[in-house]
Amino acid sequence: MNGVLPDSEIRKLIATGAIAADPAIIPEQIQPASLDLRLGTTAYRLRASFLAGKGRRVEDRLPDFQMHQMDLTDGAVLERGCVYLVPLLERVTLPAGLSAVANAKSSTGRLDLLTRLVADDGTEFDRLPENYDGPLYAEICPRSFSVLVRPGMRLNQLRLRDGQAVLSDAELRDLNAREPLVGGDALIDQGLGFSVDLRPETGDLVGYRARPHSGVIDLDRVGEYDAREFWDELRTTEGRLILDPGAFYILVSREAVAIPADYAAEMAPYLAMVGEFRVHYAGFFDPGFGIGQAGTGARGVLEVRCHEAPFVLEDGQVVGRLVYERMSTRPDRLYGTGIKSNYQGQGLKLAKQFR
Repeated sequence: MNGVLPDSEIRKLIATGAIAADPAIIPEQIQPASLDLRLGTTAYRLRASFLAGKGRRVEDRLPDFQMHQMDLTDGAVLERGCVYLVPLLERVTLPAGLSAVANAKSSTGRLDLLTRLVADDGTEFDRLPENYDGPLYAEICPRSFSVLVRPGMRLNQLRLRDGQAVLSDAELRDLNAREPLVGGDALIDQGLGFSVDLRPETGDLVGYRARPHSGVIDLDRVGEYDAREFWDELRTTEGRLILDPGAFYILVSREAVAIPADYAAEMAPYLAMVGEFRVHYAGFFDPGFGIGQAGTGARGVLEVRCHEAPFVLEDGQVVGRLVYERMSTRPDRLYGTGIKSNYQGQGLKLAKQFR
């Protein structure tokens, strides 16, 4: 059956060598509908981001853009505002019919750590066509905070697809009728629309804005950092917020969303005509997201950057959409069930490194 490959199928690809790594892939990398990718031992500081281009290899293009090389073995700092390329430990040989797409992990996106997959013969980021056979690289650009990284850290993940399995709006309406995807009315238009919450049920805290001159964050340290040293709290009782150009915000959706066990989803930006801002840096939602014992769903954390001009966000304004896809088969484990998760049942929440 066409669809997103679950954990069991990912294990088969590893067993056959279609996905290989040195050192070997560990069980913790395998998620319900994706595979975490690990940083290798070297980082290249670049003068500019680049794609390999049709018929060309990344390693052949690297000398044109490389400024210097860094050894990550004992840890190294990737500085805010700089661009780095890190060869990943994994490589893939995709069989016919299988393609892959990558995205940043949740904590990566919440740190404003732009991380994109780069590959040989590539004309776009985060995409691997069927029959791709080659190495993988992570382009990393810390936008708000400098970060300390080490080999083996997992900043992005790979989702594999057999054919095309995106649900049409009609299919999504049928699914919502059978298994409600949100509490209340569902806005379905090229996916499941979601809006921003700027009138919380309790209190007046609506989000956070990254502080521009903060210290280094060691990505391995969970709960280590005082959030006040890195983030300004945003409070309002007016139900609106003015976004500053270039600033990075953590906000939250009004809707509590659910991803049923036989489906996966990806957060996609809404139409550009709604405003000059972006709401989408980490985008994969695994089967089982928002489905806890109470079955009430979980709200989506929004990673927002404003572009050219100050922009007013209003409470309830639609800012993004979730595109749902079928799984080829149900995963062995669901998100938040038998898998440690920092974000199941979440509301407004910063990355796991902050307390």
